[in-house]
Amino acid sequence: PLVSPGSCRTSERKSRGSKAEVRNRGVAKEKTLECGQIVWGLAFSAWPAAGETEPACAVGLPCLILATGLNDGQIKVWEVQTGHLLFSLLGHQDVVRDLSFAPNGSLILVSASRDKTLRVWDLSRDGRQVQVLLGHVQWVYCCSISPDCSMLCSAAGEKSALLWSMRSYTLIRRLEGHQSSVVSCDFSPDTALLVTASYDACVIMWDPYTGEQLRTLRHVPLHSAMDYSSEVHTSSLRSVCFSPEGLYLATVADDRLLRIWALELRSPVAFAPMTNGLCCMYFPHGGFIATGTRDGHVQFWTAPRVLSSLKHLCRKALRTFLTTYQVLALPIPRKLKEFLTYRTF
Repeated sequence: PLVSPGSCRTSERKSRGSKAEVRNRGVAKEKTLECGQIVWGLAFSAWPAAGETEPACAVGLPCLILATGLNDGQIKVWEVQTGHLLFSLLGHQDVVRDLSFAPNGSLILVSASRDKTLRVWDLSRDGRQVQVLLGHVQWVYCCSISPDCSMLCSAAGEKSALLWSMRSYTLIRRLEGHQSSVVSCDFSPDTALLVTASYDACVIMWDPYTGEQLRTLRHVPLHSAMDYSSEVHTSSLRSVCFSPEGLYLATVADDRLLRIWALELRSPVAFAPMTNGLCCMYFPHGGFIATGTRDGHVQFWTAPRVLSSLKHLCRKALRTFLTTYQVLALPIPRKLKEFLTYRTF
């Protein structure tokens, strides 16, 4: 069912407009970084506490850095507070479409490009290129590093996504199941699940450790959204992301809807109208979703507040440290194994 208008609200900040407009909305533009190229990808990370070879942050405090993926294949890395350019990373031969920092603060950066490669950079070693990952035959749209930093998923203009080891930088497996180009991917907060979104209007949820397809979420027209047997696929997906607690997904599609899905129900629990949507991301602490659009807007939406059950919190804590194979090896009842491996909710 549709959520009521009051339960899914939005505010927006245009990327264009006069300074007066911005001041009238109560927001001041703090800083502009002149990249000199169209910016396709962004990724934030924290630089550790200041040292002699690090950015000039306040003593003992980490710096916020921003990596920008540019139209000419460059990656420029900036210190946000001062606007100082730290690195210009050269290697890609075409547009850098996406960027992802390792969540563990190691300053490892992965870039995805239209040159059909992924590249791994180590900013702690002066931006040295560590590895070039080859395997895609089409433009690479998206890359996502797992929260435990053990795996990398990449999506390109192909019907499969690739799963890589972040320890050996080798291909683990191809994830095949979509009927059209895979354009977005995201790991759950405990690394136990991986979702991929495709132009075939489907989101597939995978076990990244085994490569098993756990379920498929189909985007059907709104008038038949309650008919889960419908096979009508009319809306290419653009983006998918997990909520911070790992029980919900947000998706953006070409049918002008933002959807929020409950994994337990395998169906949307909220809809909101939006146009020209390209990407979405949950606020790290929940409660809000940001969406980006083709016409230069970032919109912010209130998301349903979730109080996770104690059993899910226990599952999430265990799966942060245990792989699927380790869970299956435990001397525990079968139903508990199914719950811990997300075969049941």
